[in-house]
Amino acid sequence: MKNKFLNICAIALWLTITGAATAQAQLGTNKETFTRADSLRGSLTPLRTCYDINYYHLDVKFDIDKKFISGSNLFKFTATQNFSKLQFDLFANLKIEKVVYEGAEIPFSREFNAVFVTFPKGIKKGSKDEFTVYYSGNPTIAKHAPWDGGVVYTTDSLGKPWVATACQGIGASIWWPTKDHQYDEVDSALISISAPNGLKDVSNGRLRKVTDLNNGYTRFDWFVANPINNYDIEANIGDYTHFEGTYQGEKGPLTLDYWPLSYNVDKAKKQWELDAPRMLKSFEYWFGPYPFYEDGYKLVETPHLGMEHQSGTAYGNHYKNGYLGRDLSGTGWGLKWDFIVVHESGHEWFGNNITSKDVADMWIHESFTNYSESLFIETYYGKQAGQEYVNGTRKNIRNDKPIVGPYGVNMEGSGDMYYKGGNLLNMVRTIINNDDKWRSILRGLNKTFYHKTVTYDDIVGYICKQAGMNLAPVFDQYLHYKDIPTLQFVVKDGKLYSKWIANAEGFNMPVRVRVKGGGYIFIKPTTQFTPVKIDGITKDNVEVDTFNYYIKVD
Repeated sequence: MKNKFLNICAIALWLTITGAATAQAQLGTNKETFTRADSLRGSLTPLRTCYDINYYHLDVKFDIDKKFISGSNLFKFTATQNFSKLQFDLFANLKIEKVVYEGAEIPFSREFNAVFVTFPKGIKKGSKDEFTVYYSGNPTIAKHAPWDGGVVYTTDSLGKPWVATACQGIGASIWWPTKDHQYDEVDSALISISAPNGLKDVSNGRLRKVTDLNNGYTRFDWFVANPINNYDIEANIGDYTHFEGTYQGEKGPLTLDYWPLSYNVDKAKKQWELDAPRMLKSFEYWFGPYPFYEDGYKLVETPHLGMEHQSGTAYGNHYKNGYLGRDLSGTGWGLKWDFIVVHESGHEWFGNNITSKDVADMWIHESFTNYSESLFIETYYGKQAGQEYVNGTRKNIRNDKPIVGPYGVNMEGSGDMYYKGGNLLNMVRTIINNDDKWRSILRGLNKTFYHKTVTYDDIVGYICKQAGMNLAPVFDQYLHYKDIPTLQFVVKDGKLYSKWIANAEGFNMPVRVRVKGGGYIFIKPTTQFTPVKIDGITKDNVEVDTFNYYIKVD
């Protein structure tokens, strides 16, 4: 029986996904047009899949006065097939000085932001090899980070230089040469950032060494021992100070490193030493152990609002509760904790531990992390409070376009992946109707896909299997279509009937209804009218659980 169900679930999942893609094309819901540059950036060609990236050594000097960077990146890789040519990525406004292989320069060509390297001999499948890219230039300046990408050049309130990188979406190749696609995370990396004397750099992982270069610059070497996606690798340069702590977590002591600007240390101690341990306690309970014990956990003050830089969360919330002092839910619950500490750290599990192969599936990062805010509230203020928060965020939903974007062109879907995605997951929890099982699913996701890149099928298929329910049409409706389903009621021959009006094929989401004032009972409407089998229910006294279900009722 179990195997039979799983086969049905897998088939249903495949049908809903392929059906949705066809329907979107027919309905014209994805109207974007894409260029050759988009395909080079977002697609997986043999020139990318021919090698698996194992290690980077990124070594970059920041000339802050000239807004100029120069340096190199060492690529160590394993060949997945025989090849003599590969692609890496670097924005066209940055100059490649040379590409060096086995001590000699080798030829390369450029097309838009893609770089193609031709080796003097064939690289054999299974072999390990390396090359180094030397580059320089004035990288794109981010004007409104983290919503646009590039390097932030500014000063702190004392007039000292303050620099940060933020490149989610647009890609890490906006400031360093890399294999710029989420599907292939580097296994480990050494990040060497040289900054003017008197300033410090804070990057991912653990600080291995600080070296005075005797030329007015100091180099900071940070090592990341765990797989990391490209956009997470960061440089933060400023007048930083450091204090630390320890959290006794599920895998033992976890080091906590805090890097505020020197004059904000008191504010940081008050804010961060409260909410960081509270966050870790909540999320280790719901999602499993923090995924990067070897690299530690850091908070780094930045001149932009924030970003989920792995093991080095970027923080710019000005030591306020809420989102810059605001409650995004309008319920009051969002003002009891620091939004950036909680949300961006939640990405350590969803986004950094579990990473979508294609940015079209960024809902895997953002929907779960948006929902993590509710679970944090539930941990400290109760389940009702957490669900009130989720419900309150609906006012931010636009229903403008599908949450899943087009594949292969480096394009995200709707920003509804945050609030609509969080409400979707709360509905799935409600449908499963077993909080212990729901928690085991969330923890199981992080264990099963530990340090892995994943697809839509991976995540939805896992939840479907573990829940023992075919939830594929539910995910299909909310992720592949912009409209939410409508639960329609009619009276026939004195009896109440219901059905779903929805886009997803086979949509049959169980929903809670009741006689007004009574207890909720699950009914299982389909897209055909079926009788509502609840004693005493009528069109005048039927009540639907629209608190936990984000639906329309007719």
